[in-house]
Amino acid sequence: MKIAMTKKLVDAVGVSAPAAPVNDQPIFSWTANWTTVWSNHRTEDLLVLVNHATRFTVAIYQVKKKDLKKLEEMVKKAIANALLFININPEVVEEYMRLAGEFEWARNTNRQTASWVTKAGLECCFHIGRQYNGVEKMYSDTVGTDVNYHYVNYAKNISGEFMPYQAMVDALAELTGKPAYKYRAFELLVTLDLDVYKAERRIIVPANMSFERLHAVLQRVFAWKDYHLYDFAIHAGEKDQPVARIVPDAQCLEYDEKAVLMEGHALEEYLPAYSQILYTYDLGDDWEHDIQLVQVLEDYDKESPSLVEASGQTPPEDVGGVGGFVKFRSIMLNPGHPEYEAMRTWAGYWTPELSDWAQRPQVIHCLT
Repeated sequence: MKIAMTKKLVDAVGVSAPAAPVNDQPIFSWTANWTTVWSNHRTEDLLVLVNHATRFTVAIYQVKKKDLKKLEEMVKKAIANALLFININPEVVEEYMRLAGEFEWARNTNRQTASWVTKAGLECCFHIGRQYNGVEKMYSDTVGTDVNYHYVNYAKNISGEFMPYQAMVDALAELTGKPAYKYRAFELLVTLDLDVYKAERRIIVPANMSFERLHAVLQRVFAWKDYHLYDFAIHAGEKDQPVARIVPDAQCLEYDEKAVLMEGHALEEYLPAYSQILYTYDLGDDWEHDIQLVQVLEDYDKESPSLVEASGQTPPEDVGGVGGFVKFRSIMLNPGHPEYEAMRTWAGYWTPELSDWAQRPQVIHCLT
């Protein structure tokens, strides 16, 4: 595997690197840069790599200069983890790393790849600012994943645009001759009971999905805005007797010392062992989403998380819980109601019926 380092990274590592030669195997070639992120009124260090064949980005957040002493080990692990994070077949990842061979370090002289890694680093900074601003100490080698779902190569010819993650998936399948996806997944039916009807979403998610990512997926498919607190409750049968309550941050423990912080916990720890998960969003309006396991897919060979089918419009934020929604909906269905115009203005683009686009099966690009 050939890694072409920018001058800043070469200087930081303190090595004498030869100029990178033209490589006839771009799938095994990467350009790497060491840059800074302005986050929470301080700067943090970020290592960014971009693949020459696919423009697939791998980024490692909070990499200090002392950490660069283990650069090869860190980069090798990060590339593998970034691929596994998007559910690439572990056999494909292992074969890619084997075929890539020993690491060869060089000094980058290619302006095009330098611009690629600079752009990818900037987009990583935006993502980090949105997701991790305020986190003082952390280490993550999957923060570049979001960048891979943005179109590239569209400046001169829009017909040539592509998403790096898809280009990488296709390239690895062709390189190894193995299916790109092969992992354990869960098909879930998520139901939000609104009294007048039920809003249902049938989704497929990786079994090893974190609760943070499941929250992001549910926010997307139910069209919530992620304005409020939430939690997950694991039930063995009795809804009022949860086996565990899973919360997003330490502040939530002030109100429930027995709760479990969701960091490091995955869906497969509780499914299929337990029968029900209750996802509550907005602990004031209390939108309770009942999550039922439909089936376990042992060797799923498609991309996920994905929406299989959807029915029932979701309420707008801050409508006042189920009771408030029922009243709001009756007004919105009656243009002659004295509160109709005011309510229509408040609701913005909300419509009583779910749009055709929201109902169609689709891959859900929600990453944290």
